Amino acid sequence: MHMIQGKWKIMIMYELAENGERRFGELQRHIKDVSHKTLTNQLRELEDDGLITRHDFQTAEPHVEYQLTDNGKSLIPILDAICTWGDTHIDHDLIERSLCDE
Repeated sequence: MHMIQGKWKIMIMYELAENGERRFGELQRHIKDVSHKTLTNQLRELEDDGLITRHDFQTAEPHVEYQLTDNGKSLIPILDAICTWGDTHIDHDLIERSLCDE
């Protein structure tokens, strides 16, 4: 639970699960409300925990891509089950944004 604790980590993981690798800007555009600093910190923590990898292409223009590791991919079915449980047990009027629908 500690590895996925954080407001944006699950959303980051779902985005990477659905699209393979993503650049920082693509993640930021998808998540919208996350600040640059917070997204950077959440990505670093996910990388430190072995759930995502960061590939720096070492080009003149910064080009870094993130993707799920096998450990990260193995969490997706668990997150799906939690999402399904939430859809069943939580009043939809109380949910601001559902990852299950994206």
